[in-house]
Amino acid sequence: MRYFPQGDEDLARMLHVIGVSKVSDLFRSIPSSIVLDRDLELPPPRSELELRREMGRMAARNASAASHAIFLGAGAYNHYVPAAVGQLLLRSEFYTSYTPYQPEISQGTLQAIFEYQTLVASLTELEISNASLYDGASATAEGILTAQRSTRRNRVVVSEGVHPHYRRVVRSYVRNLGIELVEAPIGGDGRTDASRLDEILSEGEPPAAVIVQNPNFFGCVEDLETVVPIAKRAGALVAVAIAEALSLGLLHGPGRFGADLAVGEGQSLGVPLSFGGPFLGFMAAAESLMRQMPGRLVGETRDGAGRSGYVLTLATREQHIRREKATSNICTNQGLMALAATIYMCMLGKDGMREVALQNRSKADYARRQLASVAGCSARFDAPFFNEFVMDLPVAAEKVSIALLDRGTIGGLPLGRCLPDRKDMDNAMLFCVTEMNTKEQIDQLAADLAEIVR
Repeated sequence: MRYFPQGDEDLARMLHVIGVSKVSDLFRSIPSSIVLDRDLELPPPRSELELRREMGRMAARNASAASHAIFLGAGAYNHYVPAAVGQLLLRSEFYTSYTPYQPEISQGTLQAIFEYQTLVASLTELEISNASLYDGASATAEGILTAQRSTRRNRVVVSEGVHPHYRRVVRSYVRNLGIELVEAPIGGDGRTDASRLDEILSEGEPPAAVIVQNPNFFGCVEDLETVVPIAKRAGALVAVAIAEALSLGLLHGPGRFGADLAVGEGQSLGVPLSFGGPFLGFMAAAESLMRQMPGRLVGETRDGAGRSGYVLTLATREQHIRREKATSNICTNQGLMALAATIYMCMLGKDGMREVALQNRSKADYARRQLASVAGCSARFDAPFFNEFVMDLPVAAEKVSIALLDRGTIGGLPLGRCLPDRKDMDNAMLFCVTEMNTKEQIDQLAADLAEIVR
């Protein structure tokens, strides 16, 4: 809230009603040894006008997509969100609704979720989608648990091309579940090494699943036509993680290649960066996995008069069924963010999404050629890519990042941050180019980079 109307008299009356004399009495359960016994070191009170000015000055110290040219991706993408998306989200029936327990008064919410599921299933070319998850990392972990429940196996092979943060979350999820995680390396072209994957799958216990990301963390488009059959021969389910959902405006969905699950992050579909969240996790799957999926599924039905209606067809979360039979402790869905993605996809349609995806691909291709022309700089991988690519630099990537920021540009991600064990990545930077980047910004990036590495 921006404004609290309660004064001292209101506060005293409320305290009297609940039977305490002062606000601190509400925190008596906190041990005194950890309670701060002094006032906070804050400046003296200011007027509302002064406070707004001071907060504005503080906010201006942040480097954001609104103030800087940005070439940072790696799981969070700077895309244009049409004004209509935010405006429609402001409708009170959307942002005040919690969960559709009573279908007779929740038809609007249920229909919005149903439309979201339909769009995600269409985009991923799979048969069903659940009613969204928290984010791409937890969705990937939930995909692994879905595969484990379905196959009753405990060995999962994860490609090194899966986002390092996703892999960290996965390890946290499965640490005490008896699941063995095995990493499959990437090859020299930046994609999952198919021959090594085949060897790994033939070793040890039968695998429950193979997890690859497409496009992967390094921006490379994986060869799913090769990877999926290798996994299937070993009896594993295939889950494809997608951190950049807009890529599906140009690339075929994982279902086209025979994947069993598509999991990932839907932030680029109409959800703003918002300094890191809230974002939107999604999961789509083959129908055979329906009863193993976490969360909820909304279905369409007809009432006694033949009218269309929407209901919670399947809810395998612990609030609906006995905890030991629940597929997950996921207790809600990112309803508002899923609605934003639904509005965005409906507004753009198939042609619009393809056009935006083509802009991403074309601008990224131009940027890679411009940066590769800088003395000492070269593209690390030669595999096909969408809107991200890795550049090898003649100096430390962290140094380049700081220098670019001083020039008003948020550069790419220094890969040494996410891959500390890979010393060959200390001079590597992952750049991202979207429809928001202009030719002038790309040319300026190349010019600045040339000066920095000289």
